[in-house]
Amino acid sequence: MGKKIIVAPSLLAADFSNLKKEIQEVENFGADFLHLDVMDGNFVPNISFGTPVLKAIRPHTSLVFDVHLMVEDPCHLIHLFKDCADIITVHAESTKHLNRTIQLIKSMEKKVGVALNPSTPLDVLKYDLNNIDMVLIMTVNPGFGGQKFIPEMLTKIKELRKLAPKIDIEVDGGINNETGKLAVEAGANILVAGSYIFSGDYQNKINSLKL
Repeated sequence: MGKKIIVAPSLLAADFSNLKKEIQEVENFGADFLHLDVMDGNFVPNISFGTPVLKAIRPHTSLVFDVHLMVEDPCHLIHLFKDCADIITVHAESTKHLNRTIQLIKSMEKKVGVALNPSTPLDVLKYDLNNIDMVLIMTVNPGFGGQKFIPEMLTKIKELRKLAPKIDIEVDGGINNETGKLAVEAGANILVAGSYIFSGDYQNKINSLKL
């Protein structure tokens, strides 16, 4: 029996003028995590939000806060998320000392995720797989919502599942009911979806990802 499928709506696609309602809607209709993309305009060509937003919404939901740091040199920012994150994910490409960054997150007693951009090979995680809780396979190039799923990433997911049968594998980018199913068949168990879920009909969209 495979792992339970976890659905993580990406806040980046929500209506920012009505965040509280949007978050409560997806929680009521079966979401498990809330995926929070923190962008600095350097590692990716976009700027999103930071700790003030996370701290403001934290009291209004019991969803797991899945914080994805798309930032250069994340070590100097990680401490800011100590009180508003459950999982902290950093990009392998963003830090010169990945193991040090992993240990810093662990020292804060948070779950550790490492994200890989589409062209980054799994080899970079060879010596750290036993130290992390989750690998985020980017199925688009990070920085913007609404992109198309890169099908070659299915092979990458399959290879990672063989390497690490018990680890959580998250996918992010172009996820809908069709690509989500393909990702799960390849070995993923956490599906991040932004535009697909927040375009409306939350219940059916979330349920379609769990089937």
